[in-house]
Amino acid sequence: MRPGAVALAVSSLLALGAGPPAPAPLPARMADTGGGTQLITAVARGTASTTGTVTWWDRTAGGRWVRAGSAPARFGANGLTEGASRKQGTNTTPTGLYGLPYAFGIEAAPRGTGYPYRRVRQDSWWCQDNGSRSYNRWTEPRPADCRAAESEHLVTYRTQYAHALVVGFNYDRPVRGRGAGIFLHVHGRGATAGCVSVPKDAMRRILLWADPARRPHIAVGTVSGPTAVSRL
Repeated sequence: MRPGAVALAVSSLLALGAGPPAPAPLPARMADTGGGTQLITAVARGTASTTGTVTWWDRTAGGRWVRAGSAPARFGANGLTEGASRKQGTNTTPTGLYGLPYAFGIEAAPRGTGYPYRRVRQDSWWCQDNGSRSYNRWTEPRPADCRAAESEHLVTYRTQYAHALVVGFNYDRPVRGRGAGIFLHVHGRGATAGCVSVPKDAMRRILLWADPARRPHIAVGTVSGPTAVSRL
């Protein structure tokens, strides 16, 4: 075919709406999604970013990932960092793929929530004291070896912890000094201290969507580079 004819054919296809194939959904480009059929991705433009997008996905019976919803997200005040080398107190959000052990909140779970949900009470604390046996754990009441100054009194965060999901960062076998109390929670006034946050209506939709039988995970990372979600 003559070059001019090729150009004309391409132009005709574009005019008809044909173009380059759409990229595969983000979960399909990941090396690991946790083995379940639900996934949350929290993606920032770069490691210095404090904003991005949270998207939740379903995997169909045919193995195709489809988007169930999305919302604007906020990350740590100092951006994101590789989870395996994160340091506590740096106000960075750890990148990586994590389980979601359970949900909690100051307010009651949205009607229809199927995820394990724990209500925050006046004596509910999240221990972040590196010297405590309860490090990176919910405690009621706060144990003597967990200093209040090194812990979060959950009920005082009435906006952020109206609803939340525990992110399994440094959770199963906690490493002291790596960080504690990383959640997916409701937006506060600005960037987080290392968590991921979304608007309240989005957090409620996520809780209604999440099904423990489908083993949802959360993948936190960037669009590109060593901490790209697609590399997980």
